Amino acid sequence: MNIAKIDPIAIIGAGAFGLSTAHELSNKGYTNITIFEKDEQIPSRWSAANDLNKIMRAEYEDDFYTNLAVEATHAWQTPLFTPYFHRVGYLNCVSGAAPQKAADTMRTFQAAAERHPEIKPFLHPISSPEDVRNIAGAWQFTGELPGWKGYFCKYDGYVHSANALRGIYREASKNGVRFFLGRHAGAVEKIVYEGTGKSRKSVGVETKAGSFHAAKLVIVTVGAAAHKIVPEIGTEVSAKSWSVAHVRLTDDETAALRGIPVTYARDLGFFFEPDPKTNLLKLCPMGGGYINTNPATGVSEAPEAVFQFIPKEDEKKMRELLRQTLPYLADRPLVEKFICWFADTADSDFIVDYVPDTSSSVMILSGDSGHGFKMFPIVGRWVDSLLNSADGKQSISRWRWRAPKPKAQGESFDDEVSWRIGDVRELRDIQREESAMSKL
Repeated sequence: MNIAKIDPIAIIGAGAFGLSTAHELSNKGYTNITIFEKDEQIPSRWSAANDLNKIMRAEYEDDFYTNLAVEATHAWQTPLFTPYFHRVGYLNCVSGAAPQKAADTMRTFQAAAERHPEIKPFLHPISSPEDVRNIAGAWQFTGELPGWKGYFCKYDGYVHSANALRGIYREASKNGVRFFLGRHAGAVEKIVYEGTGKSRKSVGVETKAGSFHAAKLVIVTVGAAAHKIVPEIGTEVSAKSWSVAHVRLTDDETAALRGIPVTYARDLGFFFEPDPKTNLLKLCPMGGGYINTNPATGVSEAPEAVFQFIPKEDEKKMRELLRQTLPYLADRPLVEKFICWFADTADSDFIVDYVPDTSSSVMILSGDSGHGFKMFPIVGRWVDSLLNSADGKQSISRWRWRAPKPKAQGESFDDEVSWRIGDVRELRDIQREESAMSKL
């Protein structure tokens, strides 16, 4: 489909994929871009990127994504994105009690870093607690670090995701991108089509308020809610969640932990250096994740409400992580707890393609799979590349539209992802179990 620079483009969702797309296309001269976001603010509370920070790790099991992450790292080092990138290094380890899968995954990442000529000089093996303190520079870790082994990569670090979203929102606005925000003006009820079958094409979007906005191209970037706008995606994109919590520190405690590496024990979880403005130290547990399956469709759906709690099993992992590293924080209250929903695919590959039978008038970006935000500066390039492909098709086969696969009743729609440790569980089952325990 040929899109002229003046043709109206509607982007649904102002999270990482939507903002990156709007920024890139407006930089490339597209002058009629509108973003629709159901929240009243940006960063949106429904965006998985509305968070203090995300890991900026370049090494992947798969060299394809390693190369993409290196490209993204270069982009994070440009003037626009530099304020949000903190190259404190990445400590990727397992404790002495870790299952074999955790150790194998860690070694696979380490091998990937060793294979890449740009990352390799930044790589250092870790074989003892002394290495954690002296090589990784985490001298503040007073815990016993029992059996910790792995590697430290100074090439990596973290990015301040919420601030990055705010920054690109400002830049896109300067470029003339229009924003409709809120439950009525910004929440899209549906894509409006004309024609049927192979001749079907989108002519715009309709909001919850009933307003119609014409568009020659609709780009869907709503993450875990993809099936609500593009039901054809079915079970190929699954809403999955992880727990997030924080420990609030004093000014002096925050200052004392400045510069610590992103610390990931693959059998327990990870944490970041505390944020100097809020004094919050963010923690996440390792696990297979939680889903919210609709029994009628078999599709895991992100709830409309924001869940301000975390399962007790996750809190236990976080406290054990602190006990092994920063024991004086292990029994502190956990604050600003929530369940973070993201769009998952069975193989962790993104989906960046036109929706079939829409005459290339609807494009979908989804499947961030919990590792997409590091690509924030370059996501828009993928959209521009697809728009300008000679044959109008996605050249990267692994990012093409996937026809939903029929599965037998009772069969899981959530295949195991190699780098996650733990079982995928229904969130409602966790809530039911914890409610029953509280009554004992």
